[in-house]
Amino acid sequence: MSNIVRDSDVVELNAPPWFAYGDKVRARRTVRNDGTYAGKEIGDILVRKGEEGFVVSIGTFLQQFYIYGVEFLDSGNRVGMKRKELDAADGDEDQDIPLPCSRLPEPRAPAGGA
Repeated sequence: MSNIVRDSDVVELNAPPWFAYGDKVRARRTVRNDGTYAGKEIGDILVRKGEEGFVVSIGTFLQQFYIYGVEFLDSGNRVGMKRKELDAADGDEDQDIPLPCSRLPEPRAPAGGA
């Protein structure tokens, strides 16, 4: 029994979040309402295994875990998920795609023509 790894031993907040805003992710398992999702009955399916969505918020839980708010495309639900419940959907979560506004302007040639 001493080989059991519990979530309480893991402190994700010692490192930066695994996913970033806008990352496309995939649910690793089916998630049902445990009573904390307003407007749905307890036991209703919120997200199906394999459903894809985008990270729209990043929060914390119990000063221990990152919680990723994911807007799922098929169900239309926004659900808070832990890292262990998600996979990167594009296959390369380390890919850094620059935003249009993050490009640096081209350097100007000195006046007087050199």
